[in-house]
Amino acid sequence: MKIDKIDITGYDTLLLDRDGTINVHIIDDYVRKWNDFEFIPHALDTIVFWSTQVKHIFIVTNQRGIQKGKYTIKDLEDIHAHMIAKIEKAGGFIDKIYYCSSLTEDDVRRKPGRGMFDDILRDYPDVEPCKTLMIGDSDVDRDFAKNCGIDFVRIDSLKRKGSLKYWVNN
Repeated sequence: MKIDKIDITGYDTLLLDRDGTINVHIIDDYVRKWNDFEFIPHALDTIVFWSTQVKHIFIVTNQRGIQKGKYTIKDLEDIHAHMIAKIEKAGGFIDKIYYCSSLTEDDVRRKPGRGMFDDILRDYPDVEPCKTLMIGDSDVDRDFAKNCGIDFVRIDSLKRKGSLKYWVNN
């Protein structure tokens, strides 16, 4: 399913994966700087539309490239600042971005662990799991939603290897 075809009726909180959901996923590499970031077609417009329909939008993203030394926290914050600025300039919003840079799969904050969702529930006590939808492109995102007790929609991912871009039906 493409991102612009998702029905969010009945939800007031959206959790979005980043790589492969909002931006083109770079195969065997990372979005290391803003120039590497590319919105998936219709993702920006869809987030702007959703901003008129829901109370909260969060991004939850694993970013192990930090711990691997591929980019820094400052690089990640710069990418996110530019992304949010583009979304806000277009008329949308993101409440907050939660990320986990841990390399270990057993870190509760790393998806599919529910730690980032627990952070959201602590920071935003009005978020109701029964009205929350996770949107992502991977089994990890699906398992994260299951571990959080929230609904999930899987989208098709746009991936890039070198200059070649291709859609993956997940």
